[in-house]
Amino acid sequence: MSKKKRQGRRRDAGETKAAKPKKIEFVARPFAGIPGEEGLVAMMQIIPAATATVRLAQEHGGGEVQLVTLLPELAQAMRRADGEVLVALQTTMHSGDASRDVAAALLDALQLEAGQGLARQGLPEPGPRLQDILDLSVEPVVDVREALDFWVDAESAADEETARAIEGSKDELPPTRPVPGVDHAYWCRINGKEFVRWVRGEDEDEFFNAFARVHAARESDLEEGARFIGAFRACGLAIPVWELVPGTEAEELTGPLTAMGQRLDAALAESGPLDAAARRARAGIISRQVNL
Repeated sequence: MSKKKRQGRRRDAGETKAAKPKKIEFVARPFAGIPGEEGLVAMMQIIPAATATVRLAQEHGGGEVQLVTLLPELAQAMRRADGEVLVALQTTMHSGDASRDVAAALLDALQLEAGQGLARQGLPEPGPRLQDILDLSVEPVVDVREALDFWVDAESAADEETARAIEGSKDELPPTRPVPGVDHAYWCRINGKEFVRWVRGEDEDEFFNAFARVHAARESDLEEGARFIGAFRACGLAIPVWELVPGTEAEELTGPLTAMGQRLDAALAESGPLDAAARRARAGIISRQVNL
């Protein structure tokens, strides 16, 4: 092979290497710094149907976009027939930084035509995150829905067949409701049993230390018959879970969860190492946790 051809091949190889997609670094707490971080984590991990309106920063147009739990066929985003942009939090795209994944889908969705969906092929490269493109002075408020009615606009929802499909989606989704007066706590009914899951905003290690103190003091149950059964770790936050007395509704949990919050606040205010009982309690809690 001539010297010229060898040099050409080396140049081609170098160009191919340079074009290789860059890897996104893993971020354990991807939504940190966004107001209402706990709500976004809840939508991504434990709520079956919900929306939250976010506002873009002025450099990205300043418009409003709907973050939603999931979309048809697990699409990353879509623009409804009425022009509303929806961006899903529950998708199959996981680069290691959920904030970058959602931001990439959102920016692409702004270019969609009405009625189009976005199904990304492959993972995004490093780039703007939600923290970079949202107006962080506006806190997204989670609106929990009974059905997937947010998939369609008002005109489409009036169609008889579409209306039947929306109504049918209620039967497929576990009933889920926010607990009145308690931020980021969600009651649900699954397989005939009631539970409450509470997305906490503290650093997860701080939470588990505090909860270990509460558990060691035998004060981790919400009320008689409503027992703590474990916790999730999700997007860098802790989500403790209680199984409730059969038939308990969301409205009945305000008092018990408020009292639990007071016990947790007192435990969080404690300094110094855990005592032996709390260390044993923490080990037991950690052994039962699930990473989402």
